[in-house]
Amino acid sequence: MKDFWIEKKEKKVNKRKIFISVIIVLLLIFVLTIIIIYNTNDDFKKWMDKAVLNKEVFQDTATVIELEDENSEVYAFNKNIAVLSKNKFKIYNNLGNKDVELDMEITNPIFCSSNRFIAVGEKLGQKLYVIEDNKIAWETDIEGEISQIHINKNGYVAVVVTGTSYKTVISMFDNKGTLLFSKYLSSTRLADVSISNDNKYLALAEIDTSGTVIQSSVKVVSVENVQSESEKVYKGQANSLIVNIKYQDNNRLVCMYDDSIHIIVDDKDEVLTNYDNQKITFSSIELNNNVVNVKEQSSGLFTADSIVSITNTNDKSVKNYTAESVSKEIYTYENVIALNLGSQIEFINTDGWLIKRYIAKQEITNTVISNSVAGIVYRDKVEIINL
Repeated sequence: MKDFWIEKKEKKVNKRKIFISVIIVLLLIFVLTIIIIYNTNDDFKKWMDKAVLNKEVFQDTATVIELEDENSEVYAFNKNIAVLSKNKFKIYNNLGNKDVELDMEITNPIFCSSNRFIAVGEKLGQKLYVIEDNKIAWETDIEGEISQIHINKNGYVAVVVTGTSYKTVISMFDNKGTLLFSKYLSSTRLADVSISNDNKYLALAEIDTSGTVIQSSVKVVSVENVQSESEKVYKGQANSLIVNIKYQDNNRLVCMYDDSIHIIVDDKDEVLTNYDNQKITFSSIELNNNVVNVKEQSSGLFTADSIVSITNTNDKSVKNYTAESVSKEIYTYENVIALNLGSQIEFINTDGWLIKRYIAKQEITNTVISNSVAGIVYRDKVEIINL
């Protein structure tokens, strides 16, 4: 029997792999350190936003759309800026190039958009257009006077009509322009409407002022069984004035009152936020799965900050953002919140991160936003901010 001796050879160290691994670890440590400092040091965050991330845009340096008519109506949707003037609806892309020009018999428009759809109606008129992917999908004439329109992400439309024998009529159309049904209100005033993302429910926010106290209520109508199924009604607190409603994901219906924000889900009406003892200056529920409240907080003898609280309607988590000035107005759309600070606008997302900061030479009075683009509207031009 032979014995076999195995010689142990010394393994060669792969210096190249070790070098690459060390570099990767150091880079990860460096990036993590930068992120931590960015989130904890305001001065460093401002420097990064300006010098490295290029989040600041100045007036006269952005892409411009020239306005030929001072009475032009401007609207942002999807990745586009639309300009309505003299019955022409011109759609520009985010580079400022005109893509489409549509004929539209509207002079005093009401806009509403969602996903790739936009509805345009003549305020206190009869004309209604629905645009899908920059083309007119359908149009119709409404009996009565259009006072409000709502479109969901699938192109279903609810039109609120006045000027008929009823106090208010709500007509619902599918994405082909077929009238599904109409609801009639004889005594209550309609504050808002919303269609669920699955097209199954129409919610109505009603206000009854006939009694000694104001009574707000939310009525949910089944689209599929509108004739046979009874409506579900959720009454608000006495003297609480309902302002706005919006369906979010999973049929969560968010309801904004003048003193609180509620969520109706699984037939339960629960309070999400309450304004008691809070100096809330602005609120909005026009977001994807979030609501936002803005309040002032003193930062000095004659100065104040705007504290933005963004509440997730799914898990109730709250994210905060601080703007070092008092907000004059806010604009919201899907995942974007824009704070008008006078001569400056800060665009933040629903995670509380700054997207862009626009700095003007004058007071900003008109801004339009979508989830991808914003337009700063001046008398003779629109400056485009890509978000």
